[in-house]
Amino acid sequence: MTNNTTTPTSQNSSTPIVLTIAGSDSGGGAGIQADIKAISATGSYACSVITAITAQNTLGVSAIFPIPLEHVEKQLDAVFSDLNVVAVKVGMLADCDIIKIVAAKIKQYQPEFLVVDPVMVTSNGDLLLQASAINTLKSELLPVADIITPNLPEAAALIGSEVPASQDDMTKMISDLRLLGAKTVLLKGGHLEQDENSNDLFIFPELVHQLTAKRTNTRNTHGTGCTVSSAIASYLAQGNDLLSAVNLGKQYITQAIAHADQLQIGKGHGPVNHFFAGHNDVC
Repeated sequence: MTNNTTTPTSQNSSTPIVLTIAGSDSGGGAGIQADIKAISATGSYACSVITAITAQNTLGVSAIFPIPLEHVEKQLDAVFSDLNVVAVKVGMLADCDIIKIVAAKIKQYQPEFLVVDPVMVTSNGDLLLQASAINTLKSELLPVADIITPNLPEAAALIGSEVPASQDDMTKMISDLRLLGAKTVLLKGGHLEQDENSNDLFIFPELVHQLTAKRTNTRNTHGTGCTVSSAIASYLAQGNDLLSAVNLGKQYITQAIAHADQLQIGKGHGPVNHFFAGHNDVC
């Protein structure tokens, strides 16, 4: 961390640029599409590197086509060699080779901030990361991240534990999550649907912050992980420190979920409302 101010740099001459490296969701609710919406809605400029093309809608994923490795590399070089990328958000990486090239390019170009959302399964339970690639993700990418943002099933897969069934179970994961090597971990508790509030644990090496928001009863939660991680990257690019960026990201996703039912998209788990602030009825 080189910048501890909590004031966004929107008044400065430079435009905060955020790169999202992730898969494409043809349904528009998650992946690259959700990332670009969230980054734009929170005030930054979004650019992208697509790692895979999914045939996907609100009902699930029917096909995944990883982008050829050479083209992933060319996209990364094209963006980094021209744009002043301040923050990078990494989402779906699909396989070991893509993880390795993304990690190598991150180390080569050294953006100021790296946010990793360890995407493994969709909210419908569809597998998005090959099981063999999890170890590569842990060894190559997580140790260079400023923050990783696993949900409960993802965190369990990363540390080889059972999926937490309670807040106490979440707390028991803290030590093992710290051992993954990232500077910080945002452990998201959204899967504890029996709880009145949605509680996340923001884990630093020496302390833990609990972030609490009122839970919204909606089935339209497709893309929540992509959205919050992209929002955090956006707020980091604007000059906020990690704690401020995570708090702002939590506020943003909470409102995006709260206004999700204003949208009528698809027959399954619909997307959150990324542009809720554009509605006249928003307080």
